[in-house]
Amino acid sequence: MNDAQQKSLGEDSWTARRGEAPTAEQRETVSLIAKCASERPTGTMMLMEAVCEKENLTKALKRVQTKDGSPGVDGMTVGELTGHLKANWLTIKGKLLSGTHKPSPVKRVEIPKRDGGIRKLGIPTVVDRFIQQAILQVLQGMYDQTFSEHSYGFRPQRSAHQAVLQAQKHISEGYTTVVDIDLEKFFDKVNHDRLMSTLAKRIGDKRLLKIIRAYLNAGVMEDGLVRFTEEGTPQGGNLSPLLSNIVLDELDKELERRGHRFVRYADDCNIYVKSARAGERVMKSITRFITDKLKLKVNQGKSAVDKPSMRKFLGYSFTNEAKPRIRISPKSLQRFKERIREITNRNRGMSLIRMVRELIEYVRGWMGYYRLCQTPSILTSLDSWIRRRIRCFIWKQWKTFANRAKELIKRGVWEKTAYTVACTSGLWAISGGRCLQTALPNLHLISMGVLPLASFARV
Repeated sequence: MNDAQQKSLGEDSWTARRGEAPTAEQRETVSLIAKCASERPTGTMMLMEAVCEKENLTKALKRVQTKDGSPGVDGMTVGELTGHLKANWLTIKGKLLSGTHKPSPVKRVEIPKRDGGIRKLGIPTVVDRFIQQAILQVLQGMYDQTFSEHSYGFRPQRSAHQAVLQAQKHISEGYTTVVDIDLEKFFDKVNHDRLMSTLAKRIGDKRLLKIIRAYLNAGVMEDGLVRFTEEGTPQGGNLSPLLSNIVLDELDKELERRGHRFVRYADDCNIYVKSARAGERVMKSITRFITDKLKLKVNQGKSAVDKPSMRKFLGYSFTNEAKPRIRISPKSLQRFKERIREITNRNRGMSLIRMVRELIEYVRGWMGYYRLCQTPSILTSLDSWIRRRIRCFIWKQWKTFANRAKELIKRGVWEKTAYTVACTSGLWAISGGRCLQTALPNLHLISMGVLPLASFARV
C-alpha cells in the first residue's frame, strides 16, 4: 500500500500502539498480542486498542482490497472503502472502542455445490469486512499458536496439500482404515452461546466479545427482509474460518487426548485406525462427543468407516497399495471432465483461440491444486481425451466438405484419404482417428499452448 493510501485513512486518528498478527500471506514476527497472550483473560483486556492500531488496520485494508469481492447490503464497493474510512474513521473508531459498533446484516448469496445442493453464503458490507479482518489478525496471533498440529484449514503457512500428505503418511504407517466424519451444515449450526463462552476463556476485553456476538447475530438480508440469526457463523465473513477452528479445536484436543492419528481441514475430519472394528468404535464414540459436547450433528449419510481408497479427502483419494499413492478422487475427475466438456463444446460459437485460452486458464488452476497426483496414467488418459475434444472442435469449425478436405491435404493427409474422411459423418469418431491426428498432431496442439497436464503442475 502506498503512502497516499495510508494518509487517506486519516493517520492522526489511528492509535500509536504497534502490533502485527501473522496472516497466510505474510507471517511476520510474533505480534504484541501473541507475546502477552495467555490462558487467562486478564492479559487481554485491551484487545480493541490492538485492533485499532494503525499498522493492523493498514494491513486489514490492504487485505480487503486485494480480495475485492461483491458489495454487501449497502452497495458500497471495495473501491469506495478508502474514501469512506477517510471521512468516517473517527466515528467508526469511537464505536469500536466503546463496544457499540452495530454490524449490518449480511447479503444472502446462493451458489451451487459441486456435489449438488446449494451453499448459502453471507456477504458482509466492505466496512464490516474491514473490521472483521482487523479483528481476525489480532485473534489469529492469540489462537493459532495453540491450535492442534493436526489442523490445516484456514491457518497461516498451512494448506490442503499438507493435510493430504499427512493423511498419506498415516496410511503408509499401517493405519489403513479411515473414520471419515462429515459435520452436517456445520457453519449453520454453531451454537452462539457455547462459542462465546469459549472465547471468553481467552478474551478479557468485553467490548471485543460484544462486537463478535453482534457479528454472529447481525442477521441475513434475503429478498429484502432481514432474518436474525441465533446460531451459525455465516460463510463469507472474514472471521468465520477462525471461529470455526476455535469451535473444532475442542474436537482436536479430544482426539489428541485419545491418541488418535487424524487430519482435519475445516469441518472435514479424517481419523486413521488399524482395523474396521476399531473404526466403528471410534465413529460411535466421537459422534457422541460431537453431539453431546459440541452440540453439532454428524451427517450419517456422508460419514463412513472405510478404506481410504474408497473415500475422498479434499478432492483427493489414495491407491489401495502397501505404499499408497495420492490420486485424484473419481468425483473430482468427473467434475473436471464436465467443465472441459463445457469449455470445448463445439456449439458454443466462439473462436478457437478464445476457447483454447479459456481451457488453458482452467487447466492451469486445476492442476495447480491437483499437482500432488501420483498416478500419471490418469493424467496421460486425460491429456489424450482433451486433445480429442480440441480436434473435434476444430473439425466442426472447418464446416464444409470442401474446406475439410482442403485443410487435411494442406496438413499432409493423402488426397484420397482426405476426401474420404471429409465426407464421413460422426464428428467424435473422426476426431479420434489417425487422419485428424496426422493433420493436427500433438506438437501442433502444444504450439497452441495445450501442454500436457503434468507440465501445468510444475508451472
